[in-house]
Amino acid sequence: MTAKAKRAIFILIFSEFLVCLGIGLVIPVMPFIKNELHLSATDMGIMSALFAFAQFVASPLVGRLSDRVGRKPVLAVGLFLFMVSEILFALTNKLYMFNISRVVGGLSAAMVTPTAMAMAADITTRSQRAKVIGWLSAAFSGGLILGPGLGGLMANIDYKAPFWSAAVLGLLSTIALLMTLPAEDELVATDVATAKAKSAAAGNMKDFLTKSVLLLFVMILVSSFGLQGFESIYSIYVNEVFHFTLGNIALVLTLNGLISLFMQVALFDRLVVAFNETRVIRYCFFFSFVGTIWIILAHSKWEVIVATLIVFTAFDLLRPAITTLLTKASTSNQGLINGLNMSLTSVGNVIGPIMSGALLDMNHHYPYLVVAGFLLASFGLTYLIRMKRNVNALG
Repeated sequence: MTAKAKRAIFILIFSEFLVCLGIGLVIPVMPFIKNELHLSATDMGIMSALFAFAQFVASPLVGRLSDRVGRKPVLAVGLFLFMVSEILFALTNKLYMFNISRVVGGLSAAMVTPTAMAMAADITTRSQRAKVIGWLSAAFSGGLILGPGLGGLMANIDYKAPFWSAAVLGLLSTIALLMTLPAEDELVATDVATAKAKSAAAGNMKDFLTKSVLLLFVMILVSSFGLQGFESIYSIYVNEVFHFTLGNIALVLTLNGLISLFMQVALFDRLVVAFNETRVIRYCFFFSFVGTIWIILAHSKWEVIVATLIVFTAFDLLRPAITTLLTKASTSNQGLINGLNMSLTSVGNVIGPIMSGALLDMNHHYPYLVVAGFLLASFGLTYLIRMKRNVNALG
């Protein structure tokens, strides 16, 4: 990997981390906003849903746009919109402006996250890709993990402080990207450039949308649906069923964050080399299923903690494994691939919590039984994925 490519990857990782940090900053401030402005729970729910909806609508469109106009301009606009979103949130005390801010934030996330993944696929060889996507996934997770903590600390000064800080970081990162990110033509990996030339000549869009690729997109939806369905009610579930304290829940989430970062940065590439992406996906679905069932059948807090860490770790490895495999399915459609990836993730992020909340009102175990059923079905579907031996593409 060239020095320019390494510098580009560092910028992509920082951009990914920054946007996810901004997403997390809002979490601890939400109760203050709700109480300060006398908003309802419905108002707050709509505010959160608007972010995911904007991301869902924009991601595939932006992904296709980045395939045509280039990654750098889309990333720059996305980071600039991130800054605008944070400034709007910091300036206003009106609900409609908060909602506009969340829409702009969702559009920003749709421009930065999938485009960063697409550019990473463009500038890495197939052998390097799993490692770099693991780093980007760790940046994604790290931002979401650190965001709420930093937001809570800054909110002690002023509840708008997290947003002003994020806006300054957004401005600096936009400037840094424009000034330091090399021209894209100088970064494309040799094997990717060769493959792009061949695929452009062949017009391989129809060939790209194979049964295995469509299955992977279904698995993206299932994994995001399963993770949010599992995570959104986790605190309520373990508190009411196993009498977890806030300290117990904090311990689990902290351990998960540390394990997640370690697995994605240090071990993900090794696992892909040892087993290949398809087997990693298969094992992740299996272990997440086993962990979910174990929680339902558990009799002690330590069983629940261990099972929870198994489930979260499997989910944390599942998404980069699917993403890595998808990026190898085509060389000329990276923006579209990662845009659809993010869009389907947004759908799962909306449906998962709604489903789990409704089922939890019926019975404590129903949400996890449904999640387990989807995970088991997805485990079976992994046996339908086939790899072409010569080019390591999906077919």
